[in-house]
Amino acid sequence: MSVSENVTPNVCTAVVEEPKPRSLWADAWLRFKRNKLAMAGLIMTITVILAAVFAPVIAPYDPVKQLIWTEGMSARLAAPSAKHIMGTDLYGRDIFSRILYGARISLQIGIFATVVSLLIGIPMGAIAGYVGGKVDDFISWVMNVIYAFPFLLFVLAVVAVFKDPGLSTVYVAIGLISWVSIARVLRAQFMQLREMEFVEAAKALGLPSWRILFVHILPSAMAPVIVQATMGMGGIIMIEAGLAFLGFGAQPPTPSWGLMISEGQQYLASGIWWWSIFPGLAIMYTVLAFNFLGDGLRDALDVRMKR
Repeated sequence: MSVSENVTPNVCTAVVEEPKPRSLWADAWLRFKRNKLAMAGLIMTITVILAAVFAPVIAPYDPVKQLIWTEGMSARLAAPSAKHIMGTDLYGRDIFSRILYGARISLQIGIFATVVSLLIGIPMGAIAGYVGGKVDDFISWVMNVIYAFPFLLFVLAVVAVFKDPGLSTVYVAIGLISWVSIARVLRAQFMQLREMEFVEAAKALGLPSWRILFVHILPSAMAPVIVQATMGMGGIIMIEAGLAFLGFGAQPPTPSWGLMISEGQQYLASGIWWWSIFPGLAIMYTVLAFNFLGDGLRDALDVRMKR
């Protein structure tokens, strides 16, 4: 008689844990890291910021000190050398030191002008996109009027109103004009988001309009605004350099990149190229840094790029 053996199989039950969903910002950071130009822009931007912050430590000379009083007339229009790696200007001031301190001027105007444009553009764009109707028509009309004028000419007109335009006047003037692009982007976002279900739910709960605008809709609409503000920084730095070149804004002996180009351009024909070329390269480097960074942020924050 055969006895059947009951064999109980040893079954290993593997518990597979589902990966935790990443947040929008974590996904954006992963996409940003894969973009080589974006990472290059981030590194370039960090170097400009570090150069501006640590300019007193890095700069070998005082940016406004005329070295002809200590080194003699040989310090006047000295070509790039080991002692002055970017040469000196007509007054014997070290150009490398002035470029480092000039980064402070450019970043200061870029940041403060962007803040002014955000303070104006965010409320205007949000109200126009959310309220609609005649309010939207009026705000859009104002934006079209400002947008119709040449940007630099409009800024020059605002700056010219003041008898002694300083740096604060420059960034306020630029901010008063550059808010239009931010308002347009935010208006389009609000017109799309105001039809979403979470907005209808907030209205059904009886929440006030200002809370719906700035607490519920605005955080969802900020991604393109961040991109626009970042890319706009490069344009603002170019505008500041153009104003300084034309004699507005920073005044001598302030180490402004645009002012240095303006002072040195008349000596280019004499072979004194370093006075204008090095500040021009600094402007190009900084503008490229913010453009690469803004372009990378645009791709990273676009949910359609998600794999």
